[in-house]
Amino acid sequence: MISVNTHEAKTRLSELLSRVESNQETVVICRNGTPVAELIPWGKTKNPLLTSPKLKKVKFFEDPSLPLSENEWPETRE
Repeated sequence: MISVNTHEAKTRLSELLSRVESNQETVVICRNGTPVAELIPWGKTKNPLLTSPKLKKVKFFEDPSLPLSENEWPETRE
């Protein structure tokens, strides 16, 4: 894994993409020393819940992206 600042990432984007593509490397792009983005090979997405030991324990029993039915909406207050 390599880290670059935003200016360097803009200047060397083609080279960084080649490294990600050919070497399966991860590139972290930082702004003022703080990571803000990550270039990873296509299909190598990470599960964000596995990045923190505390979040490993989170379990979803329902799909939060599904729309609510009419009965599940809260009553409106006037």
